[in-house]
Amino acid sequence: MRRWLEDEVISHGRLPLLCFLLGFILGFVVIRVSVRMIRANVRWWPGNVKAGDTHIHHMVFGVITVLLSGIGLIATAEDATQVTSSVLSAIFGIGAALVLDEFALIFYLRDVYWSEQGRTSVDAVFVALAVTGLLLLGVQPATFLDYDEFRKSAGVGVRVGVAITVVVNLALAAVVIAKGKIWTGLFGMFFTPFLLVGAVRLSRPGAPWARWRYGNRPKTMNRAIARERRYRRPVIRAKIFVQDLIAGKPDVEHARTAAEAVLARTVVAAPPAPLPHPHLLPRRRTDPAFDISASKSPPSKNPASRNPASDQHGDE
Repeated sequence: MRRWLEDEVISHGRLPLLCFLLGFILGFVVIRVSVRMIRANVRWWPGNVKAGDTHIHHMVFGVITVLLSGIGLIATAEDATQVTSSVLSAIFGIGAALVLDEFALIFYLRDVYWSEQGRTSVDAVFVALAVTGLLLLGVQPATFLDYDEFRKSAGVGVRVGVAITVVVNLALAAVVIAKGKIWTGLFGMFFTPFLLVGAVRLSRPGAPWARWRYGNRPKTMNRAIARERRYRRPVIRAKIFVQDLIAGKPDVEHARTAAEAVLARTVVAAPPAPLPHPHLLPRRRTDPAFDISASKSPPSKNPASRNPASDQHGDE
């Protein structure tokens, strides 16, 4: 362990990244233990922080911590020692954990911490841990792999090739994410074959891609729904179990029904493009503005004002 720390982390300048990861894990574990103790009404545990009748969320303290530590990292970027950078990175990780633990509150703009939507915060924490772990292991995103070395030593042809590779990878990642495969797109940024597999396979039925492309293709949509029910059901249940184990169960018991609710979600095809307003359409020759006869006043509907002669001609 010590040899790995010296050879793979410290020698490559990744000690601040390791400290960030440890601070992030520490901050998340401590705040989750705290909120679960508060929820259990443990008498000896400090309660929520309030300013009068206003509950101050721990996200506020996280934002302040991130700002202060981030400013410190920027201010000491040129002449900071590795110890200083590591300490500031650990503090930054603690603040980031406090913020991401209430990511659902930011996303939904309401307090959904103990509701089903609150699971979004756990997903955000998992993503942050996964990305940080991959970077700590030295795995670089495929779109920027060895880009600095190519830029310094390679010729114009290689640079063009790298630029094309970056564009293609980003386009594939956009397609995969649009198909609702967030984790495939995330790991595909580090391992390009994941992007290729995710881009050619069926979209998840509730994803934007399915709404855009499968709305008028019922057979393809049915295949996507069948695949979702067959393969995603155990994955969703396992994910919910892990989330409940780490973050605690929401206020309503739905560990079993949540997976079924996701799988039974109604998929609506994307609506067609709206038609332009009639005033914005080009006028035709039959439009009253181009019809000379339309400018004349229409005949009165009052029988007393009608011309008898015209009535006779009309009867003939």
